[in-house]
Amino acid sequence: GDHGIWVAEIPQASCNFFLCKPHDPDPAGLETPGSRSGGLGCGAHVTITDRKVALEFLKSNVQANLPPHIQPKTVVKELTWGQNLGSFSPGEFDLILGADIIYLEETFTDLLQTLEHLCSNHSVILLACRIRYERDNNFLAMLERQFTVRKVHYDPEKDVHIYEAQKRNQKEDL
Repeated sequence: GDHGIWVAEIPQASCNFFLCKPHDPDPAGLETPGSRSGGLGCGAHVTITDRKVALEFLKSNVQANLPPHIQPKTVVKELTWGQNLGSFSPGEFDLILGADIIYLEETFTDLLQTLEHLCSNHSVILLACRIRYERDNNFLAMLERQFTVRKVHYDPEKDVHIYEAQKRNQKEDL
């Protein structure tokens, strides 16, 4: 069956990516926001990533805020963009959520390389961000070279854009 995602709001995140692999027979796929998780609770297998320096804080956040039945399906893992990508299988994730990760221009190439590695042709990326500077648009232009990108939501009160991206189909580009 179809799995829908309802995104009411993606809060400021303290993690790089929130990655989902739907290997669970739970038909809901994803729970809705607001279950004290500080983000999304997920019926699927979830990997939450950040740089090494933030992992302990992130682990304690998961333990404090995720319901006990979700915690065994949740892994906190180190991810520095562009580094040690071999610790993740290529195309391993079906859904990648990133909040406020487009801000340091010197990381854009590594961020793009990381997204390319983590995604299969069927993966969906949802990026929530504010477009503050021209460099933010530059990253979206870089992303569009490798991915089909479309804006799916804009919250004018918070000035937050949500973009959906999927790898471009090689056949379509020929």
